[in-house]
Amino acid sequence: MPSNTTAPPGKKTAKKKGRRARLLLLVLVLALVAGIGFGGYWGVSTVRASFPQTTGEIRLDNLSADVEVKRDANGVPQVYADSETDLFRAQGYVQAQDRFYEMDVRRHVTAGRLSEMFGESQVDTDAFLRTLGWRRVAQEEYDKVLSPETKKYLQAYADGVNAYLKDRAPKDVSVEYAALALTGDYTIEPWSPVDSVAWLKAMAWDLRGNMQDEIDRSLMTSRLSTKQIKQLYPEYPYALHQPIVDKGTVGDDGKFDPKGEATEGDGTTTGDTPGTGPGGTGSTGSSGSTGSSGSTGSSSSMGSTGGVSSQLGALSEVLDTVPALLGPNGNGIGSNSWVVSGRLTTSGKPLLANDPHLAPQLPSLWYQMGLHCRSVSATCRYDVAGYTFSGMPGVIIGHNDKIAWGLTNLGADVTDLYLEKIGPDGYLVDGKVKPFVSREETIKVAGGADRKITVRSTGHGPLVSDRSSELETVGQKAPVGNAAPDRGTGYGVSLQWTALQPGRSMDAIFAIDRAKDFTTFRAAAKNFEVPSQNLIYADTDGNIGYQSPGKIPQRTKGDGTLPAPGWDSSWKWKGYVPFEKLPYEENPARGYIVTANQAVIDDKTYPDLLTKDWGYGSRSQRINDLIESKTKDGGKISPDDMRTMQTDNRSEIATLLNPLLLKIDVSDPYVREAQKLLEGWDYTQEPDSAAAAYFNAVWRNVLKLAFGNKLPKELRAEGDCINVRPAEATGPVDEQNKLVRECGERDPDSAQPDGGDRWYEVVRPLLKQEKNEWWTTPGNRLDPPTETRDQLLARAMKDARWELTAKLGKDVSTWSWGRLHQLTLKNQTLGTAGPGVVQKLLNRGPWNLGGGEAAVDATGWNAAGGYEVIWVPSMRMVVNVGDWDRSRWVNLTGASGHAFHSNYTDQTDAWAKGELYDWAYGKAAVDAAAKDTLVLKP
Repeated sequence: MPSNTTAPPGKKTAKKKGRRARLLLLVLVLALVAGIGFGGYWGVSTVRASFPQTTGEIRLDNLSADVEVKRDANGVPQVYADSETDLFRAQGYVQAQDRFYEMDVRRHVTAGRLSEMFGESQVDTDAFLRTLGWRRVAQEEYDKVLSPETKKYLQAYADGVNAYLKDRAPKDVSVEYAALALTGDYTIEPWSPVDSVAWLKAMAWDLRGNMQDEIDRSLMTSRLSTKQIKQLYPEYPYALHQPIVDKGTVGDDGKFDPKGEATEGDGTTTGDTPGTGPGGTGSTGSSGSTGSSGSTGSSSSMGSTGGVSSQLGALSEVLDTVPALLGPNGNGIGSNSWVVSGRLTTSGKPLLANDPHLAPQLPSLWYQMGLHCRSVSATCRYDVAGYTFSGMPGVIIGHNDKIAWGLTNLGADVTDLYLEKIGPDGYLVDGKVKPFVSREETIKVAGGADRKITVRSTGHGPLVSDRSSELETVGQKAPVGNAAPDRGTGYGVSLQWTALQPGRSMDAIFAIDRAKDFTTFRAAAKNFEVPSQNLIYADTDGNIGYQSPGKIPQRTKGDGTLPAPGWDSSWKWKGYVPFEKLPYEENPARGYIVTANQAVIDDKTYPDLLTKDWGYGSRSQRINDLIESKTKDGGKISPDDMRTMQTDNRSEIATLLNPLLLKIDVSDPYVREAQKLLEGWDYTQEPDSAAAAYFNAVWRNVLKLAFGNKLPKELRAEGDCINVRPAEATGPVDEQNKLVRECGERDPDSAQPDGGDRWYEVVRPLLKQEKNEWWTTPGNRLDPPTETRDQLLARAMKDARWELTAKLGKDVSTWSWGRLHQLTLKNQTLGTAGPGVVQKLLNRGPWNLGGGEAAVDATGWNAAGGYEVIWVPSMRMVVNVGDWDRSRWVNLTGASGHAFHSNYTDQTDAWAKGELYDWAYGKAAVDAAAKDTLVLKP
């Protein structure tokens, strides 16, 4: 059945070229505006025109009294007001001063309206986002679900933003608009409350859980057997990496009891055997050998899933266009947070640390801010400071005068893909055809004609396969059992996702901001439905706690690891895990709580399925170990200890692999020279470490040889080309059975094997086996085949030596991890293309960084794509509970979104060094730190 779209996307390369062409034009115009070449005085005045007024007085409609805005040397504002609506109206005004262009781009993302700003190249992305319908869901939340109080705050915030925009020409709002004005007709629209709500959908998408894993497992069936796929997705290592909650169970009353003792075997996790495919088949791949460069895979396996592989591979390409805007989604994306009881700290009060890991953005995703009622009372209840989102009222992470809190991604499986038997009149469910729910969408295109698309939805959700010409049919053979309906022209793919249903997360944010104890904090968390986050807590009375909130589905069948059969209603969601059943704890005996995307609780003793795809706990266990080592024998943890832990860069995989590398007998003197770097190395990944550079290059090549070359092209990085046998090949390779060149198709930032801690657990048992099929590789004209572990490790060491010779030079003494592992901050939308001189104008960097994938200092890189930093601790904070003015924080960039402002990236050097700034909170401390004071007057 052809997809219902009049704008089928082209290949991903064509999309990228179109995007680059448009952005190149914009960047060149911006260069002109900014004074390069012919800009002159007018260029400088245009740049400065958008800088905010931060001193003096400004009239602001509808204020009930004066509002003060005090900014410190980093431009971080602290707002003081006498009423709640004045407070949030001022927040909107101030954030618009510093970040409106960022806010405007964000709302165009969430509404699927990027084409209105950037033209033809964004039509396909807009079509996909319109299909998901984030803005429509946000509108429904605002109209039907959110409390009147929350809507009042959202409207006040929008009024503040619009007061800033009133009577301002676009070029006076941000310099980017000067460029847009010269490349097309663009008008800034007023801000609406729904624009704020919609951004939560984008964050939920960024933290959506295991959808990519679900796709990848399905794609692997074209090359690997069920057994092999299971080896690449090992069980969570509970014996090595402790979960967040180490005890507790659900009682007979259906509520979680954090002190209850569960025994193994109590769990009644829903779902069939992992790996069970749709339609009832228990196997989705062949049992043949791994398909590798020049090696044989099962011919039946190669053909058996071609249709689904084509469809899901194309869907993966579509997904890649969205992470390009919001950040990569994968095992490394998450965060660190931990809280330590006062009995283990030097202050005698709790200490709380948080550093969320997200894609680097310029300006940073976060905006630091304080929101203070001058006199806290029943009518003005806010005295809160922390990290906010530009475009959204309230504080997301931070503290008030009584409590502090942090967030990490829980990683719950809140998405399911469904295969749908579709026809001209609808989709099949239990033998009956149901009509699609359809709507028409019009995409306006800057400099081009409007595009119209039809969005179709099934009972599960939007038909995402409609958004690609490559997804029009599922192919000839699908991984389904005999119970599946006739495939005809193929199956569609729909997406069921909790964020596509109206929720109350916006209510929860305001309630958390004014919570006073663990009871009110948990009550607020109940509404924090999407995205599902781990919440840690501390208060001035010395209590610490943890709560896992979120709308987490209960499945009637299946475990969410593979696409489900949409034509069988027995695979539907039956509801959501009740909040009362979700794990939490308060004041655990161990005296601390660590959340870093590891398993929440042992699934053998917990009755509900939260996910099968946890982060594997490398970071969390390292933090646990650091806390234990610091507090043994009566030791205490200081605030600076917390900061030092945040920058810990030790590599866990190096502790496993490095001893074996040192035992390899290396005869090549150049490789031996590199091997010597690993002798005496302490496994830390400092920016100036040559050993870290070489080890990580070896790790990357081990992964490529053992696994990467054996994966299908849909998972391998673009430009990663290998020789494989044709799908129909059987028997030994000979002249009549020639190899074909096959190149990877995935964006390098999301390709596999990515090298995260899932791969640590894949490799851990294999390192004990001298012979295993994963160690076998075909030979080439330079190297013989490998058949054993040590042969493959030796070849990886050789390949890494010559790779780094090309990248860093022949002299190993000049190598350093930071020269490989660099971060360049790119101005969103306009800093991603163009000549080097123009990019230097807009972008900042590079910074040579330490840390690495799955280290506590999680400067993530994808081993399949290269060494470039692709996600980072997007901010860091250490909260000194009760002694608030001794808390410390840092942002990735700066408060300002204006490319040439002094606060644009003024915090980045400190961030890169692991340093923190003083965080003023009390009135006296804020006054002492204030450099500028602005008064907003009625």
